[in-house]
Amino acid sequence: MKEQIIAKAYAQSIVELGVELKLDVVSDLTKLTEVINKNNDLETLLFLDVFSAEEKLGVLNEVMKRLGLSQMVVNFMQYLVQEQRLGLMPMIFKNVIVIDDHNKGFLRGTIEGSEETIPADVKEKLKVYLQGKLGREPILEYKKSANVTAGYRVTVEDLQLDASLENQLDQFKDSVLNS
Repeated sequence: MKEQIIAKAYAQSIVELGVELKLDVVSDLTKLTEVINKNNDLETLLFLDVFSAEEKLGVLNEVMKRLGLSQMVVNFMQYLVQEQRLGLMPMIFKNVIVIDDHNKGFLRGTIEGSEETIPADVKEKLKVYLQGKLGREPILEYKKSANVTAGYRVTVEDLQLDASLENQLDQFKDSVLNS
């Protein structure tokens, strides 16, 4: 929990600095994250404590230079390495995306169901409902889930709508046992 709070504070700070300096921090961090995620050796070097901060910085500086990242993002990443907080980067990045989405007026969420794809009309109805309830446009991604036999489970930030068969059976079981 403490790490999540720290990651959120870092994310808020870098987004605010980016806005103040008119820099596209989200784009820079997205580019860097994509490169790290695509290269297992780079990911290993950066996130395992086997390598020294100097070794990590040498490689990371070269990667950031080739990506043409803003000096502010370069300084931020160097700070994370020097303070041995680079392990927070995935949480920081996730929070940066959430903050950016809020600033743009929309929210990201996930629809889970048992089918390979969700019918377009069902997805649109869920989107309209959530927009009315939350006052922001949701961007919903569908994922097939082995945990949902029938129906759907929608999660947008801390809001969860559970219209799955499992949830309905749990509610029925509770009502029978508690009667």
